Amino acid sequence: MVHNLSEFNSLANAFLSELRDVNKQGDRLKFRKNLERLGNIFAYEISKTLEYHPEKVETPLGVADTQSIKNKVVLATILRAGLPLHQGLLNYFDNADNAFIAAYRKNHKDGTFEIYMEYVTCPPLDNVDLILVDPMLATGASIQKAVEALKEYGNYRSLHIVTLIASSFGKKQIKRFFPKAHLWMAAEDDELTAKSYIVPGLGDAGDLAYGSKLQE
Repeated sequence: MVHNLSEFNSLANAFLSELRDVNKQGDRLKFRKNLERLGNIFAYEISKTLEYHPEKVETPLGVADTQSIKNKVVLATILRAGLPLHQGLLNYFDNADNAFIAAYRKNHKDGTFEIYMEYVTCPPLDNVDLILVDPMLATGASIQKAVEALKEYGNYRSLHIVTLIASSFGKKQIKRFFPKAHLWMAAEDDELTAKSYIVPGLGDAGDLAYGSKLQE
């Protein structure tokens, strides 16, 4: 199931607009903050789809009937660009366990590339609601590799994939490989370049959040 926040007017559109704006991207603190804010919004929207169970809590004046999330939530993030978005989700799912995945794109001279996984740390995933965060969904290759790696840690109950901007191609790939997953995005862009960069996109989210890196 695909959930596109841009289909409805909300603060999510305003935050994404600032993230895209080349005249505002020089403010790294604001860039990270807007990623975190969108993470807050995604967390709230995802929370509506989870299972709950009734509880009673004691107040100073009596007992109130409430609802609590039934299953454990695990937040998984592809480093490094996913960290601010992850933090936004963690602000709301504050009791969640966390997984971290180090993956990077190795570009070749002919324009092709491979995704290398270097590091995964993850709690048990049996019967959890798994939320996987990666700000840009271009071809879907990083997400596919990450999910395959995470499957070794248990059988999760549900999978939610969170991204800022998905290409139309990447969205189709996710629906193809993970038909039962929920795909959450702030916007969908149609175009991918020959080097698999999203257009208009917003650039390199990791560099904009944390500074440039040496290219291999």
